[in-house]
Amino acid sequence: MIYPQRFAGQVALVTGAASGIGASVARRLAAEGACLMLVDRNQQQLESLAKELDAPESVLIRTLDVADEQQMQEAVTETVSRLGGLHILCNNAGIASNRNPATDQDLENWQQVLQVNLLGVVNGTKYASREMVRAGKGVIINTASIAGLRSGAGGNAYSASKAAVINFTQTSACDLGQYGIRVNAVCPGLVETGMTQVFFDKARDKGIEDKLGARCELLRAGRPEEVASVILFLASDDASYMTGQALAVDGGNTASLNMPGMKV
Repeated sequence: MIYPQRFAGQVALVTGAASGIGASVARRLAAEGACLMLVDRNQQQLESLAKELDAPESVLIRTLDVADEQQMQEAVTETVSRLGGLHILCNNAGIASNRNPATDQDLENWQQVLQVNLLGVVNGTKYASREMVRAGKGVIINTASIAGLRSGAGGNAYSASKAAVINFTQTSACDLGQYGIRVNAVCPGLVETGMTQVFFDKARDKGIEDKLGARCELLRAGRPEEVASVILFLASDDASYMTGQALAVDGGNTASLNMPGMKV
């Protein structure tokens, strides 16, 4: 497929790029002309993706933990020094939480989830936005979740972290709009990624894969590339007057009550 070169001459940093939504974003950005810094904790998968993209001069990889502020600062610095700037940041890295009820919360799990899902976004935004302010323009897209919009789509810690990402998206948009920087979020529904793989594998083992996503209006789970398409829209000039928004990419899941037994 031949894609338009919407991002020719632009540089993007994608976190959580080794698999799932992040890898799909990387593939589309590369196909549309962007130079990339891809970061993740999984070195092997990063190397595999870089080899697939086959563009050694325009695709860099770096193994890091987004929760580590210094590592994120260094990643931004390397991006600018080696690729010549930073125009797009995709804060995509995230982890799941356990599903303990409110009466049995695991504070260590809360801390881990908030460190990655929320502070990882804060770290990336902090250092990328400084470069964007100097340039007088830039785009930041955060991967939140429908779990941040309503209950039932994730554990307590995960849901709280994604709600915080949505709010930080809004406050960051207010902080950075005066510098020509747009900040938006996507809120995926059920999508097959590394984080959700266990659910898809169990469903396939039981022969009920077709039931996944059955509570969505489109009656199916989503694909990483479908979320990536919305992220690229938000990164492009087609969304030039959009900032501070959280777009649900969920097959209509949040459009109805979706109570058990409502769907035939």
